[in-house]
Amino acid sequence: MAAQSDPQGSEFSAAELEFLAEDEMIEIVPNMRMESLNLISGDFGPFHPQISTQVPLWLAMALKKRGKCTIRPPEWMLVEKLMQVLEAERDSQKSFQPLPFHYVEISRLLFDHARDDIPDIYMVRSLIEDIKDVRFYKIGTGLEVISQRTTALKLNHLTAMEVNIVRPFLVKALQTFNKLDNPEIHKS
Repeated sequence: MAAQSDPQGSEFSAAELEFLAEDEMIEIVPNMRMESLNLISGDFGPFHPQISTQVPLWLAMALKKRGKCTIRPPEWMLVEKLMQVLEAERDSQKSFQPLPFHYVEISRLLFDHARDDIPDIYMVRSLIEDIKDVRFYKIGTGLEVISQRTTALKLNHLTAMEVNIVRPFLVKALQTFNKLDNPEIHKS
């Protein structure tokens, strides 16, 4: 999968990250009756009108597209929760707030496929963009302080997209530092 987007296989495309995020579970409220679906990834259902159930995001989007359910946005997508995360991100320059690993991809998919199910969608979208911007700024400033003596780096609470963007740079930087520390090992 990743080998198609990057010859070294170190980066995923945005579409590949979204594909991986589609396996995340999300709550739906069906408006139809249907027996359980027995799929390779598990059994989902039975579905009863107005009784919420958990399904993978890809199934929620397929049912939503056919008008068979509404999607309940995850709790972390509530305006109040996002405001708390944004404030905490701004207050702490040295750490990242815990967010779902695929929060960017999940929110993008929900904005595209379930916009009518998201209360205060414009505020939610704005807050998610602000959180993303603050986190990228913190990543950038954090990478500036990497020195020649760095042999490992620990970054807690990074998301899939953030790891995907930072990984190639970090790997190359750490390899370069290692070569500088041990020039006799790496002679060709």
